[in-house]
Amino acid sequence: MRNIELKARLRDRSHALAVCARIGAEPQGDIHQVDTYFPVANGRMKLRECDPGEDYLVYYRRPDVADSKASDYFIEPASSTLKETLAAALGTMGVVDKVRTLWLWQNVRIHIDQVVGLGDYLEFEAVLSDEFGDEDGFTKLSFLRTEFEIAKSDLETGSYLDLLSTHRDE
Repeated sequence: MRNIELKARLRDRSHALAVCARIGAEPQGDIHQVDTYFPVANGRMKLRECDPGEDYLVYYRRPDVADSKASDYFIEPASSTLKETLAAALGTMGVVDKVRTLWLWQNVRIHIDQVVGLGDYLEFEAVLSDEFGDEDGFTKLSFLRTEFEIAKSDLETGSYLDLLSTHRDE
């Protein structure tokens, strides 16, 4: 599977919520997500626990650039014991705890995230398909970046785990 995504620091949560409503995005509610990352040879792998929702294992590869980027990923449903098994076999790299406010706009998932230890972030994921290719995803994210008034200095390169690691080192 593939998507085009963008991550940025969020300076004004109420403004972001107002933009979602103005562009006609549909609110999906809040999801508490705990992502446990495991070491892999390339890319990233995490077990995502969701409340409400199902848990799943995600493996993905994407460049670490501060701009819109393509991400190739695989998702599998996960049992409640998989985290223990993976941790015993591979060890863990860290945990990201967040509350995600999810909005849907066309084929784009808009995430307004409150990340424990980091603060507020905004993430767009244009979900690709036979109908929506890379160019469509990049175009929609460019439009959203303008609508949400995201400055270049607010763009992030890596995962929340990377940001937490950098934040701890400061």
